[in-house]
Amino acid sequence: MNAAAIPDRNLALELVRATEAAAIRASSFVGLGDKNAADGAAVDAMRAFLGTVAFRGTVVIGEGEKDQAPMLFNGEVVGLGSGPECDIAVDPIDGTSLTAAGRPGAISMIAASDRGTMLDASSVFYMEKIVAGPEAIGVVDIRNPIGENLRALASVLGKRVGELAVGVLDRPRHQVLIEEIRAAGAGTRLLLDGDVGGGIAAASLEGELDLCVGTGGSPEGVATACAVKALGGLIQGRLVARDDDERARGEAAGLRFDTHYEADELVKGNNTFFVATGVTDGPLVAGVRHRGAIIRTESVVVRGASGTMRRVLADYRAERWV
Repeated sequence: MNAAAIPDRNLALELVRATEAAAIRASSFVGLGDKNAADGAAVDAMRAFLGTVAFRGTVVIGEGEKDQAPMLFNGEVVGLGSGPECDIAVDPIDGTSLTAAGRPGAISMIAASDRGTMLDASSVFYMEKIVAGPEAIGVVDIRNPIGENLRALASVLGKRVGELAVGVLDRPRHQVLIEEIRAAGAGTRLLLDGDVGGGIAAASLEGELDLCVGTGGSPEGVATACAVKALGGLIQGRLVARDDDERARGEAAGLRFDTHYEADELVKGNNTFFVATGVTDGPLVAGVRHRGAIIRTESVVVRGASGTMRRVLADYRAERWV
């Protein structure tokens, strides 16, 4: 691939405009109880802004696959068509239920990488994941019992196990896992929704989590990997088929079930981008603020090639969004 076709640092700042737009549109529906309306508004806004970006982005992980949306579906090509070719993963709202209920932790996110580098796991809905900071590399392993991982992580962090904070999606399927974490002596932080934000919080310096673990969406796992790789953290994933038919579809697509995926298998190379804007307040970013004539957003922009994580505050004139 020639240099002109490789996504450069400016792409992240272009993509953040799309997550800002989606978050602003979704913010009008916070607490109104209609997650479909919130998601639809966010999809429309993100799709419109992506159409102004000078790139050719192929949606590898899309909104339509999960929510039957008419736009941003798997395989759709977005952008002006000029500039670099990319794989992109989009989620106009990671946490639609959080948005509808007015709860914290909802974000709008886009991940991007060089064309052909993202694992296409769309045929399998769930992935077991484990995410932590750089210290966990070579120490924590998804194949080990959770208690063993917690003791190893505590040792390398110089903490007692009882000081560890472990993020887990609050789902019935995690009941045994939660009991095992607590039995080992660590404290859980139960996430109502949105394990992308939880994973990034576990991998980043200022996140309140030491580890994020459990089974969530496989698309979210690939998107999280784009950010975690830039942060130098650990992410491993193991696909989980819901039934024999799904396993067969996954195997036909070339996916593996009897082993785990390392970060470089989830997303190849280091030329990754991850951008996220807060819809509601959360541990990663603040939510959209409406202050009279001004709308303020907070975003994170993570770039793998440079290993940087930037925070972006943007103020918009409210009249433009009426």
